[in-house]
Amino acid sequence: MWQRTLCESLGLKGRIIISKHGINGTVGGELEAIKSYRRITREYPGFHNIDWKWSDGIGEDFPRLAIRVRDEIVTFGVPDELIVDENGVVGGGVHLKPHQVHALVAEKGDDVVFFDGRNAFEARIGKFRNAIVPDTRTTPDFITELESGKYDHLKDKPIVTYCTGGIRCEVLSVLMKNRGFNEVYQMDGGVVRYGETFKDDGLWDGSLYVFDRRIKVDFSKDAKILGSCQHCEGPSNQFYNCDVTTCRVRIILCDTCVEELPGILCPECLPAHSTDF
Repeated sequence: MWQRTLCESLGLKGRIIISKHGINGTVGGELEAIKSYRRITREYPGFHNIDWKWSDGIGEDFPRLAIRVRDEIVTFGVPDELIVDENGVVGGGVHLKPHQVHALVAEKGDDVVFFDGRNAFEARIGKFRNAIVPDTRTTPDFITELESGKYDHLKDKPIVTYCTGGIRCEVLSVLMKNRGFNEVYQMDGGVVRYGETFKDDGLWDGSLYVFDRRIKVDFSKDAKILGSCQHCEGPSNQFYNCDVTTCRVRIILCDTCVEELPGILCPECLPAHSTDF
């Protein structure tokens, strides 16, 4: 696989998903290596116009290089619903750049609905103000949510879908339109692009969850703290991995509790590791 060969030759680590719909991923490494990766990947037919996003890492943001070939670029569980041609996704929502999002809100006011396209736990530390956060633990849960009827009252409202980098919403906007939502928009470049533009002076509140060792990024020193420590309930936007190696749950803790607790255990693992006297 040429992507693996390329990344290994440049010393890059990260996660890349390739499907018939396209490519999506995040890689980390030395700046010159990243620039070479971008230049070479853009030479591949169909990848010239990839929307690249840059951010500062902390070093060794990814433990390894993982490249997966899947039926869907985002695994909603409905691969046949997404059609991609030479111009991109067919039948998706209207793309809005950050300033256009503000223009839409200025025009339509409180009728505009922000719809979170990420897994629900990510919104605990950051989301768009008054956004709807579906009850999702995994990506296929969105289909159940959309078909549940609980959002039918929004089908004639202007809906702005958003996600971390904009890829999920390329698909989610299609799935929503296929299920009768009539006026669907998607945030071009996702929260990343919005945060680059407005920092913490716009409609976004809090920190952005990311899937590497940074766990979250803030757009400025003024980022609001939306989360609360799951031990003392004090304010915190910092997720930690549960110490149980087979557990994939992340828990929000404050700095004080991290220092004072004997270990980091999520609520599901805590009972199995408690001791009665």
